Amino acid sequence: MPRARPAALTLTAAAVERVRALLEKRNKPSVGIRIGVRTKGCSGLSYTIEYADAKGPADDIVEQDGVTVLIDPKATMFILGTEMDYVEEKLQTGFVFRNPNEKGRCGCGESFHV
Repeated sequence: MPRARPAALTLTAAAVERVRALLEKRNKPSVGIRIGVRTKGCSGLSYTIEYADAKGPADDIVEQDGVTVLIDPKATMFILGTEMDYVEEKLQTGFVFRNPNEKGRCGCGESFHV
């Protein structure tokens, strides 16, 4: 029997609630949000998050606690096993990615490399 493939991404309860709130506030039907990576910053890659109006033909789908996250197929190999969290602190508010594949981050925290 083939072994089940682990989810490319998991979300903390705080991330699920924030995604749900963002989708409800949008006032436009959405499939969910799409996570990707792009070339940026000192270390090379940064995460992108956008509303997803439709599923792409090769998107990876993560459904957790009633929210749907699509993963751009070009990003899957960079974020496999990542945990997405949402934090509200004095100096930082936003989504945080805990990626076991990261080999390093730039000093400002804007980008990473694998």
